[in-house]
Amino acid sequence: MSRIRTAILVLALGIAVAGVLGKDAVTVGVGTPAPEPADTLAPPNFVEVKWPFPRDQWGDGRAFRCAAADCGVEVSLYLRPKIGFCNCDTGVADEAELDRVADLELFSPKFYGLTHGDEIQVGQMRGLSRTYQVDIPYDRPRPILAMAFNQNCDVMVATVVAPLDQLPSAERQVLIFLKGEPMLTWARGQFGV
Repeated sequence: MSRIRTAILVLALGIAVAGVLGKDAVTVGVGTPAPEPADTLAPPNFVEVKWPFPRDQWGDGRAFRCAAADCGVEVSLYLRPKIGFCNCDTGVADEAELDRVADLELFSPKFYGLTHGDEIQVGQMRGLSRTYQVDIPYDRPRPILAMAFNQNCDVMVATVVAPLDQLPSAERQVLIFLKGEPMLTWARGQFGV
């Protein structure tokens, strides 16, 4: 009789534990909600600041900052169009073209790629992003992410500054921001579309 009683107790205890865990399936990793796609996340809070670089042949661009409280880490974004500067046949399709059109020279003419170029898409525009090591004069080298996407012969270049280990997260935040309707409308206006 005691074996039956023990078996019933073990079975009841097992059912109770399963019920508790089943109620909160996240406890055992079952039913964990999938992360939201980057396009559906709330847009990060980038605040426009003054363009910090001297004027060159491309004119002033737009500069933005996202505080660590909003983006997880402080992110600086520098963005500007380069009209007629992109390869009209292929767009920003390879690392050599990204190296050529990127705004890394705002920081230094000495830079080299740390990663391979990754394809990106902003609206209907396609391009590449790549992390670089940039040798800053009179300062330590800095990792910087360059992004470029084009509409025909016109290219939009984005330069992202954040700590190296945070650049993938910063890139996701920047892409969400750039894919937002206000920035897409601005980019299309710059390209005359």
